[in-house]
Amino acid sequence: QVQLVESGGGSVQAGGSLRLSCLVSGFTYNEYCMVWLRQTPGKAREGVASINSDGIPNYGDSVKGRFTISQANPKATLSLQMNSLKVEDTAMYYCAANPFDYDCNTDRLDYTFWGQGRQVTVSS
Repeated sequence: QVQLVESGGGSVQAGGSLRLSCLVSGFTYNEYCMVWLRQTPGKAREGVASINSDGIPNYGDSVKGRFTISQANPKATLSLQMNSLKVEDTAMYYCAANPFDYDCNTDRLDYTFWGQGRQVTVSS
């Protein structure tokens, strides 16, 4: 059984940094796409950053140069380092994964496996 469990996040003032982690278990696929998405009430879900089984990252335009996606012990831990945070980064953040690597980018919003979400709040 595949499980994705997020940790980290929280509250910070604008300009600060936070880190999100996603512990992945039971994921035995050799080709995959793992992603961080975010959603704010009343707004559409947004892809933040993705990484495929070749280790190639992809970022949404709103976070390029500020956020970094990484994976340790590939498939085991997915992380998102968020620097220079802005008030508009406030959202519920989710890690998600697909058991294939095509169309692995931040435009894709449908994923097979999901974490429970972690709140990130940035205040001015």
